[in-house]
Amino acid sequence: MDSKEFVKTRKELTRTQKELASLLGISLKAVCSYEQGWRTIPSHVERQLIFLQAKKNHSHTHGGNCWDIRNCPEETKLQCPAWEFNAGDMCWFVSGAICNNTPLTTWDQKMAICKDCVVMQNMK
Repeated sequence: MDSKEFVKTRKELTRTQKELASLLGISLKAVCSYEQGWRTIPSHVERQLIFLQAKKNHSHTHGGNCWDIRNCPEETKLQCPAWEFNAGDMCWFVSGAICNNTPLTTWDQKMAICKDCVVMQNMK
């Protein structure tokens, strides 16, 4: 997530910088630094922002389970923690989820795939 995406997400959440800082449990200075591009946005902050965005948007619709949307084979589902924990609408949030038949271990690796995935697009 870059500074422009951060600002866009904050505005979609209809929060001031101060309100977002409180919501994320970080300082106002950190929010300002992320928005100016002075500091890299940590993965845990990005993850929490996307979670809040998903919960806000999901109050109206449900896009379905990722394994149904992506037609995952049974053997993939059985190995995937998103399926195990019935988190098919929030597979992007679950570390170790199996996307494209590959377990994704890092947040950056996961987001590179998730941002282009129809499941996350449905959420937004």
